[in-house]
Amino acid sequence: MMQSFEDTSKFGKEFMDNSLKSFASVSKSAQAIAVEAGEYSKKSFESGSAAFEKVISSGSLEKALEIQTDYAKQAYEGFVAEATKLQELYADLAKEAYKPFESIIAKAK
Repeated sequence: MMQSFEDTSKFGKEFMDNSLKSFASVSKSAQAIAVEAGEYSKKSFESGSAAFEKVISSGSLEKALEIQTDYAKQAYEGFVAEATKLQELYADLAKEAYKPFESIIAKAK
């Protein structure tokens, strides 16, 4: 009976330690995602504002359409690149959150 209690206590302590490690890695990864999203938002706003200023000062409809087309292409490419980067950050977050529990799951099998 005492051995069972000690095993349960050891398992509980190990689970809590791993939970804290997982929480720390999730916090770090979430912060990296937030920073990345903030930087992208800032960059996107600045490029949109610059494109708008160019369109306003273009002087002709043809030039305005050319500027708008270039901006749309760059915005799309930037969005796809950012989405890919965020996808990788979220995948890393999941891996890091799971990593501390690998040993417990291996022992349970």
